[in-house]
Amino acid sequence: MAQHIRTAVFPVAGLGTRFLPATKANPKEMLPVVDKPLIQYAVEEAVAAGVTEMVFVTSSSKRAIEDHFDRNFELETVLAQRGKDELLAIVNDILPKGVNCVYIRQPEALGLGHAVLCAKNVVGNHPFAVILADDLIDDDGRGCLAQMTTLFEQQQCSLLGVEEVDHNETDKYGIVKANKGDGRFGRVEQIVEKPKPADAPSNLAVVGRYILTPRIFELLESTGAGAGGEIQLTDAIADLLKEESVLAYQFNGRRFDCGSKLGYLTATVEYALKHPALKDEFLDYLHRYCLPPKK
Repeated sequence: MAQHIRTAVFPVAGLGTRFLPATKANPKEMLPVVDKPLIQYAVEEAVAAGVTEMVFVTSSSKRAIEDHFDRNFELETVLAQRGKDELLAIVNDILPKGVNCVYIRQPEALGLGHAVLCAKNVVGNHPFAVILADDLIDDDGRGCLAQMTTLFEQQQCSLLGVEEVDHNETDKYGIVKANKGDGRFGRVEQIVEKPKPADAPSNLAVVGRYILTPRIFELLESTGAGAGGEIQLTDAIADLLKEESVLAYQFNGRRFDCGSKLGYLTATVEYALKHPALKDEFLDYLHRYCLPPKK
């Protein structure tokens, strides 16, 4: 019987050190791109793919994420009393009806693999998605995860969202070697965590989108510390390859690495240029800023 993806895990316990001091008291996942935080874009992508169970693997410093997806009766009351119906609708629509949120504490920052393992008891014996909010993927049509869930329903095996990166940047990603397969996907033959360019099996990088079978939990439990002394999800996927098919999927869309300052700024500019209420004035500002002043 075909299985469907109804649960997504969001590892959000990281320290966000690349954005200090902004992330000293504010989670990096709450950094806004125009008028929505990164984590909301990630949840909206999951909702568009039919996911109804959102599992956040969090830490003691990430309460703002819980608050964002919770009700704020004081704010809602004030907006209603002042007739701010449009703003009230925006606040009430952050989380659609029928979508549930679960928050799990990751007691120590022991890596992405450990964060995923923390969700085991909630996910249970079902396939699930993993979304890293740092990787904001813009797709004017169907979302990246919706593309992947459609493929999962056909193939019924684990999937990794991948894209080609510069050969000199392979040491920043998990890198896969995959056969050419059919169109946008192929079977993964090898996966390596952050290899040096000279050692990389390809320039096909795993970015922040995964669909995994529950077998990954048992493999993570037996995975020792890897690169950086952390439990690497990549190492468990390498073990999964020995037992099951894993596909690399080159998604349709553009990824913004919002874990880097330049990627975050680029995303902010490009999303502002698409914003229905801002795009015209913002484009006019950019023209005035970029053009040299008249003499």
